[in-house]
Amino acid sequence: MTDSFGLLTDVFKCFHAGSCPRQSSADVAAAIFSCVCGLSCSPAAEEEEQQENSRGELSCISVTLVENMVSRLDQDQDQDQPADVTQFCVDAVSLLFHHMDLMTQLVRHFHSEEQIVSHLAAKCASTYVVYHLLKSGAVSVVWQQKCVEVFHCSAPGAELDVCLWSLTEVLKKLLKAAHQEVIRTLVSAFDSGLSALCSAFLSEEKQRWMVLTSSREHWGTTFCLLLDLLEALTASGLTCDVGLKSQRSVYAHAPALLTAVACSSEYYVKKRAMLLLKRAVLQKAGEDWTSGEASTRERLGSDVNVLAQTVLTAVAAEWLQSVQVESESFFGGTRRTRVDEGQKPDCVMLRAVSLLLLKSMELHVQAAGAGAAAADGVTEVYEYLQRLWTFLRRCSVQLRAVTHLCCWFPLLFGEQDDDMMEAAKASLCIFLHHRLRSGSDHLSALDAACASGCNPHCHFLSLLQSVSFDHSLLLDFLISTETCFLEYFVRYLKLVVADWQGFAAACEKVASPPPTQRHEAGCSSRVQPTGGGVGVELRLVAYESSDESDSENMEVPVCAETLNPTFNVKAPGLLTDAEVSGQNSSCETLTRAVVCLSEVGAVVTRLQTKKLFPYNPTSLLRLLAQVQTCSQQSPLSHVITRQ
Repeated sequence: MTDSFGLLTDVFKCFHAGSCPRQSSADVAAAIFSCVCGLSCSPAAEEEEQQENSRGELSCISVTLVENMVSRLDQDQDQDQPADVTQFCVDAVSLLFHHMDLMTQLVRHFHSEEQIVSHLAAKCASTYVVYHLLKSGAVSVVWQQKCVEVFHCSAPGAELDVCLWSLTEVLKKLLKAAHQEVIRTLVSAFDSGLSALCSAFLSEEKQRWMVLTSSREHWGTTFCLLLDLLEALTASGLTCDVGLKSQRSVYAHAPALLTAVACSSEYYVKKRAMLLLKRAVLQKAGEDWTSGEASTRERLGSDVNVLAQTVLTAVAAEWLQSVQVESESFFGGTRRTRVDEGQKPDCVMLRAVSLLLLKSMELHVQAAGAGAAAADGVTEVYEYLQRLWTFLRRCSVQLRAVTHLCCWFPLLFGEQDDDMMEAAKASLCIFLHHRLRSGSDHLSALDAACASGCNPHCHFLSLLQSVSFDHSLLLDFLISTETCFLEYFVRYLKLVVADWQGFAAACEKVASPPPTQRHEAGCSSRVQPTGGGVGVELRLVAYESSDESDSENMEVPVCAETLNPTFNVKAPGLLTDAEVSGQNSSCETLTRAVVCLSEVGAVVTRLQTKKLFPYNPTSLLRLLAQVQTCSQQSPLSHVITRQ
């Protein structure tokens, strides 16, 4: 045992120093295999308990060393690695897996009672499976057979957990590297086994779900690991859809996942299932660890539409009434703190539920098409919104105080930019659908939208208020690829140009509570008291300076018209006291909004001129110029711009 420990330690030291071990690869492989198999200790040498501990430690050291060697063979590793070290690892790994069948020993440890042993064995096995797949294009037969066997058994426990984790880890690594052909090979090999596993765990019958959760001890951990795998499979469908059943498991089993959110006794299970549904409906599954754009998004449109319809059907059947939201500060234990005890609600959960419903409604109205009957779906859509508002009032003490229903939008989504933009885009689509189908005039449509908290003008103005009308924050959103702000912004500006009267009317509605009251009303911590400066958050881009720009301030001053004649900007801070005091709050809000948009147009034009803007903003600038034209033709133009 001592000799094996010393040998393995020496190899680690050599690798750390960047040198090749003095021992031969055959000797090192033999020592590793002996330790993994538990053959390095003589029963007469030590007491039984100490012997088992020593075997466990040596097994952990051995599989960690194997994982280290396989990782060094990754083509993306540091190219400065000495050639003799690389060759040593190639020889040792080949001996271990091709001649000694180490994989059989690794999967044997998957059911080890020692979690550290089973985890390290799974990590080592997963690393080799990825290496072998990329090198040969084939899945390790021993590893595949073990996982499929356990999936068909479907018994919650350590072995199933390890197999779920291992397959998920392999799939994630392949998705990160965007190896589409290899992903197809891997998912195809597990398709039938995964289908059997999902059928066993994902039931849409509440009674069966209650039996499942109460009779199996480790179901919560196992279920969350299954959800992780389902997300990876869904992401593989977005990357390289090959029409496999397992890639559509989230969409096919959406009713069961909704049942899990409603019926699970463990809050972390509810939340994990809810977040998976949200990412699925947004087609953003695995976005944190995938590379490149989804290539099959259009082909998955029918699946997403089915998911949306499933959600709306559940909401109509009072699903929202069964969804419970804990307090934000709940970290487990036996006593749950209710929101009505004064605690802040779990806004991650509230945002997920809200965005799932809003996006489902957006997909629903888009699928309805322009050829449907005029009144079809109009009442239905706003019934869904009323159900959502009832849910939010039940779950959030803070949101109960909101009188203007459109205010729930920035209060709820203000902390999460990507969710906020998705929700804004969905709400805008819902509003446009209602206006088109109802046949009502613009103001009537806006009144109906406000009654259901879905007026896009109110949402956009609330966003401007939350960033203190700072155009730099809008520029950050425009440049960032982390949100869909550009798509939303272009659509919204088209609405402003077509409905200037509605935009002006919304300015009156939102021009009210002081910033501190808005901050206290809900989940968002973005809103800051306005004052001499804006301390909202760190900006993505410092527009005031650039290596390729001159020293002139990139912020747009009063004389910005000399930079771009299209945008006649007057900063809100330069309005005279007489002008401000002579106008009501509606006029002030309108003025600041128009000036903010004009500043965006001026700075984008300047960045484009210097070739510093990341894409062609011609269409965007045209819309911003049209907005300014509308403002100049309005009765308040003498306040908005200098003549």
